[in-house]
Amino acid sequence: MNEQILQKIKQCPNLPSLPAIAVQVLDLAQKADADIAEIARIISKDPALSGKILRTVNSSFYGRSQNVSTISHALVILGLQSVKTLVLGFSLVSNLTKTKAKGFKHITYWRRSIYAATSARTLAAKVGLVQQEESFLAALLMDIGMLVLDLVLGSEYGEVFANVKTHNDLAAAEKAALDMTHAEVGGVLAEQWRLPPLLTIPVCKHHSASEVTDPSLRKLTDVVYLAGRCADVFVDEDAASAIAEVRKFCGENYKLSPEDTDALLAEIGKRTKEVASLFEINIGSSQEYEAILKKANETLVEITLQSQMQANQLQQQNQQLKHQATTDALTGLNNRAKFDQFATEHFASCLKVQKCFSILMIDVDRFKKINDTHGHPAGDAVLRVLGKLVKAATRPTDLAARYGGEELILVMPHVPRPAAAAAAENLRRAIAALPIQYEGTKIPVTASIGVATFEPGSPFTQLGQLLKAADLALYNAKQSGRNQVKVFALKPVAPKKVA
Repeated sequence: MNEQILQKIKQCPNLPSLPAIAVQVLDLAQKADADIAEIARIISKDPALSGKILRTVNSSFYGRSQNVSTISHALVILGLQSVKTLVLGFSLVSNLTKTKAKGFKHITYWRRSIYAATSARTLAAKVGLVQQEESFLAALLMDIGMLVLDLVLGSEYGEVFANVKTHNDLAAAEKAALDMTHAEVGGVLAEQWRLPPLLTIPVCKHHSASEVTDPSLRKLTDVVYLAGRCADVFVDEDAASAIAEVRKFCGENYKLSPEDTDALLAEIGKRTKEVASLFEINIGSSQEYEAILKKANETLVEITLQSQMQANQLQQQNQQLKHQATTDALTGLNNRAKFDQFATEHFASCLKVQKCFSILMIDVDRFKKINDTHGHPAGDAVLRVLGKLVKAATRPTDLAARYGGEELILVMPHVPRPAAAAAAENLRRAIAALPIQYEGTKIPVTASIGVATFEPGSPFTQLGQLLKAADLALYNAKQSGRNQVKVFALKPVAPKKVA
């Protein structure tokens, strides 16, 4: 945060302050044994404020079936929290609307604020958030830092404001130009006013909700952020991007369909007209949401298509990355990491249900001689061809991988020993029958294969034991003259001699 600007803010003589009546109500309300009668008496001292509160309580915004005629009655019917919110909201708006504009249009500011506040309370009720009153007030105050920056910096802040197309871009522009945002400034002011965290955090973090770690405060901050985007639907000249984001956010976080979200926005549009009149805020000739949506539909179609294209591209990129992460670049087979994962999972499964599990360990005969005679590129060519042959021998339920160096491996879940041995022999013959062409030279290639199988009742209890068995069978094939298949078999235990 920019310390120089922060000092200017703290030293500003006409910085917005909490009205005296709001301070008194806050102090009394924070006491454990809050005196409702005393709070009602303090509020009733201000006839204008009392009148606004009673008009609001009896409006459709609160939807009360019975008429409320006194502040005391309002406190009993609605509760202290609702009335406290109205006191703070009305007294602050009354004070702040007197602030003279310097660098930006305050009319737009107040239009957005009242739309946001109405949106926040409507959203909170929709998603079952208990803090509906705090949502309303936090959204009403969340951009108060703009008023402070305008007051302290004047035209300097006006230039920042003038260079952004939408409010959603404002925080990034402020950070780049001033090294602080209106949200941070709002948080500083809220702390000076000694507002509770339920108000301070959403004000300070409404552009960076992901930084809020407390679950309940995060939910409230999310609602306040979303309320701001709902307000942009009615305030921005081009509402399409705001509508698209509100729909996306509601779908991902609250499981609301686009149709349900549109109905919510239409309700917000209608309710804001009444709330604005109660707070004596001029929102101008506001359009119905249906008209805004109709105007934005063409752009929304383009945004949807772009989002789908981006999603498809992202999916393709993820698939490519996943393929690269699990594939051996030379042979095109799975890599060792993928083998380890697959073999571990399937061996454990076969062990649990006592099903067969076979492994073929394949090693190129005299591979070093091929490299020494024809060069390492020729050795690579040999491994590429063998990779294709092994892949061709793989069933959909199997996995072929490069195990290391010139060793390849084939995992065959649910395959008994005779079938695994037959598959190994077929693969050995295919390799031997296909001399590999490299730069006009035929390179004869053979391979030795070791086979090991877990069978019901066998002593193998770990994958490593089975791999060791396959390796021993491969070693036996090499020692027996190469180009052959050897199957691991446990030696029968000799019977004890009877004395």
